[in-house]
Parts: sequence; C-alpha cells; structure tokens
Amino acid sequence: MAVKLNDTAFRHAKKLVQDGKVVKDERDDWSEHAPSADDENKLITNKDWSEYSKWHLGVDDEHPDDTKGHYKFPFGDFRKVHRCAIISGESRAGQYDHDDIREALRKLLDSIDAD
Repeated sequence: MAVKLNDTAFRHAKKLVQDGKVVKDERDDWSEHAPSADDENKLITNKDWSEYSKWHLGVDDEHPDDTKGHYKFPFGDFRKVHRCAIISGESRAGQYDHDDIREALRKLLDSIDAD
C-alpha cells in the first residue's frame, strides 16, 4: 500500500484547528461521529473529489483519485475536526508504519489539546 501524507488536507486541518473548528470528543466517539456513506456521497456530489480529499490526511496511489479507496485517515465531519478521529488515525497510522501521517496527526492532537 502506497499511502502518503496529503499535505493539502494537513494544511486544511491545521487551519480548522487554528480557527477553533474542533469537536473535543473522546477517543472512542469516532464510530458515532464519523460521516456516513450518504454524507460522503452528498459532499462528493455537491462539491467534488478535491473537497472530499481535504478531509483525509492520507492518499493511496494504488487507487484512482476519484474513488473513496484513494483517501485514508479521515479527521472530521466535513465541518469540524474531531479529536476522536485524530486519536483513532494516529493509532492506525502507527500500526501500519505511516510515520509521516502519524506525526501530522500527533501535531494536530497537540494543537487541539493545548487549548
């Protein structure tokens, strides 16, 4: 799997955190707070793949960029960053040795928790 950091999404996430657009939820909340497949489809239909891309810190070049499989490590609900998504993603990134993504998620979590 050729997953790498999506720099555009990382900049987007940092800006959202700076602007206070964060949900400071708990570690295990992501399964309830994650966007549904319908929410994802609506975003793609109403906006485009580039908007969908901005909400995923990883991209997998083994999948075409106009498929959901291309995008990994979601961090929010298309409005705000969710702390629980950051924690979940950091754990997964570490598990699969995606060190650049893990480090980006750690920086986001540090910024969220500093407030």
